[in-house]
Amino acid sequence: MEFRDYYKTLGVDRKASGAEIKSAYRKLARKFHPDVNPNNKDAEAKFKQLNEAYQVIGDADKRKKYDELGADWEHGVSQEEMMRRYARQQSPAGAGAGADFGGGDFSDFFSQFFGGGAAAGFGHSAGRRRGSSRGFSGFDFETSGAGAEPARAPDLRAEVRIPLVDAVKGAKRRLDLVAEDECATCRGSGMIAREEKQGKARVIRSAEPCPTCGGGGVVQARRTLEVTIPAGVADGTQLRLKGQGGRAPRPDQNGDLFLTVRIEPNPVFALAGRDLRVDLPVWDYEAALGAEITVPTVDGRVSLKIPAASQAGRVMRLRGRGLPAHGKEPAGDLLYELKVLAPTDLSAKERELMQQLADSLKARGIADPRAELMASK
Repeated sequence: MEFRDYYKTLGVDRKASGAEIKSAYRKLARKFHPDVNPNNKDAEAKFKQLNEAYQVIGDADKRKKYDELGADWEHGVSQEEMMRRYARQQSPAGAGAGADFGGGDFSDFFSQFFGGGAAAGFGHSAGRRRGSSRGFSGFDFETSGAGAEPARAPDLRAEVRIPLVDAVKGAKRRLDLVAEDECATCRGSGMIAREEKQGKARVIRSAEPCPTCGGGGVVQARRTLEVTIPAGVADGTQLRLKGQGGRAPRPDQNGDLFLTVRIEPNPVFALAGRDLRVDLPVWDYEAALGAEITVPTVDGRVSLKIPAASQAGRVMRLRGRGLPAHGKEPAGDLLYELKVLAPTDLSAKERELMQQLADSLKARGIADPRAELMASK
């Protein structure tokens, strides 16, 4: 009797989420699909193993049943004990009604432990078959009246670039998205099954690729969203828009849209975390004598007092005038770093006055500003 580790088959951890399992299955199914690997028996066998694994651990109820044995198996339960457990599943009390698979499509573990009913999901809730062009007929799958829980549609990720003023004040933006939505015709299975009712059961007589999605289980969809950018978002903030990802036939199974906000560079204000920084030019006499000057903010102009004897590199701070508070993040500050400039186009009178100032400073013995540099040589 063959036991297969379905987690290893799909290359996922035993604690993987349903979405991670689904993503791994899709990637591998595309790689080993018979249409991509014509006349390749190994790829065909691998594709069947992937389908088998996904039909079990891709379904919450079947995965739980599988894990009850899988956990014991992974901790070293003997093969003899495993055989006894599987054998009990085949006893008259434990055996389930199911289909005859002809012995070639599913492993002994799958057929005997989960019964034919597990494979019956082939036309309903099994993993998507992308690009399939082959029909299936001759199956006599029997299913219960209630289908398996449909898989959640995939999440989407997108990026929006906004000017700094939108990050400070908030804004509404329109986004054009291209998404993979679950096919409403086949409910994401990729197959259309022909069924017959027999009592309370449904019997699948044949299945063909869905004409709407071509067997992929998804359709390309374009849609436009109006997104609210809240005031105070920082660069790299990720917004979650619930239910705006991939669409499923059932709205509660829609995926989410994770929108990353990027703030465009601004010619005046530089982002430093939640603070805004400005290089502020001042004349040398303004720095020396002190001055009250007009400076820019994101939402207007304000007056700023420059203290007398200010030096280049001094930082003046306006608290709370950076990015506004957002969630648990406090408001940032607006920082002005002084860049002291000397006039370059002096008249003769101005040059005379500047020379008088220089002579006066020397006469008073003002320290050489380069003395420390020279002492270090």
